[in-house]
Amino acid sequence: MTTELYVLTLAAMLQIVQIGLYSVAGNAQAGAKAAMGPRDEKIELTGVAGRLQRAMNNHFEGLILFGTAAVVITITDQSTALTQGCAHAYLVARVLFVPAYAQGLVPWRSVIWGIGFAATVVMLIAALV
Repeated sequence: MTTELYVLTLAAMLQIVQIGLYSVAGNAQAGAKAAMGPRDEKIELTGVAGRLQRAMNNHFEGLILFGTAAVVITITDQSTALTQGCAHAYLVARVLFVPAYAQGLVPWRSVIWGIGFAATVVMLIAALV
């Protein structure tokens, strides 16, 4: 398994952790009845629960691009020290992003997000050249 795919697997595990964090916080705020209901009406979470929900959704979005980069690099046998370093930078940024977002750390959550996004972009460019 390439480093990129290994990191992709860890990033997927991080997504599972985020789902758990969001679920616990959301249930605490909205209540179990709302969580188990049909959700015909949108439940608006606020505070930490809302930020954890948005951080989780943000990771779903970023994981699509990172996953694409990791798979293309692996399939085309283009793994290098640069792409491996970018994969690690992406994962570290995503791990740091969760508490930064949950705590509302401005502008640091955006800076951390930017580092992860830039690492993904570099991987995608590396796959093309």
